[in-house]
Amino acid sequence: MASGPTSHSFISQRLKLHYVDWGNDDAPPLLLVHGGRDHCRSWDWVAERLCDRYHVIAPDLRGHGDSAWSPDGNYDMDAFVYDLAQLIHQLDLAPVTIVAHSMGGNVALRYTGLYPDNVRKLVAIEGLGPSPRMLAERAAKPVADRFRQWIEDKRQAAGRIPKRYATLDDALARMMAENSYLTPEQARHLTVQGINRNEDGSWSWKFDNYLNVWSGFDMPQDDIASLWTAIACPTLLLYGADSWASNPEKDGRLEHFRTAKVIEFEKAGHWLHHDQFDRFMSTLEEFL
Repeated sequence: MASGPTSHSFISQRLKLHYVDWGNDDAPPLLLVHGGRDHCRSWDWVAERLCDRYHVIAPDLRGHGDSAWSPDGNYDMDAFVYDLAQLIHQLDLAPVTIVAHSMGGNVALRYTGLYPDNVRKLVAIEGLGPSPRMLAERAAKPVADRFRQWIEDKRQAAGRIPKRYATLDDALARMMAENSYLTPEQARHLTVQGINRNEDGSWSWKFDNYLNVWSGFDMPQDDIASLWTAIACPTLLLYGADSWASNPEKDGRLEHFRTAKVIEFEKAGHWLHHDQFDRFMSTLEEFL
């Protein structure tokens, strides 16, 4: 097992954001970008397998892990894209290979469409965001209703006290309940790295509660699809057969990509890189 990464920080829009660096500076750069309410250390197993061949860097997105929280509690996609662009720019990583999960995949896909020359290869694990059906349901609601709902949700988040667990084992049980595919070792590592101890001895997750409130507004879907079409590098879109996420090969979104291939993993959910780690790694290494 590798000795582990070193912690670093960079500034993006006045926020101090955290990332870990697995060393091997002379090797090709590889960015590992986590999903919503997750953290950079959830990539440790992947990083350990690749850090002998790549310069592996894994950021904590704003509001996550050991990165600062957005002071206004707003977490719009354009802010996450800016942060990723800032990290790649400040560390001079381009052209970089990116492996990203869920919300991180959504961010990475947009960045790659904006700067296609900066990305060598891209793997997005369930990163296309809400399905066409979900987007249609959302669009059917009048914009004023969506706006008012967002205000109400933000107000409720402001009054919500972060969940506290009396013991680390209580938090571990919550992690296991969230994903039944996790091994005890995986669940413990994800819990220990994703939690802080409070002054009274209780434990709370590191992520900002405001991340539970999604903005009611985003770029028009046609504009997002145009960014997907601009992606020029080899692209792998991975999906779990047991996930809630919609497979783009089946819902029509794959037609917006010029260089993408979809692979579906059986007996895997939304965290397929944990659920089927060995198959994920063999698929990833073959692609890289």
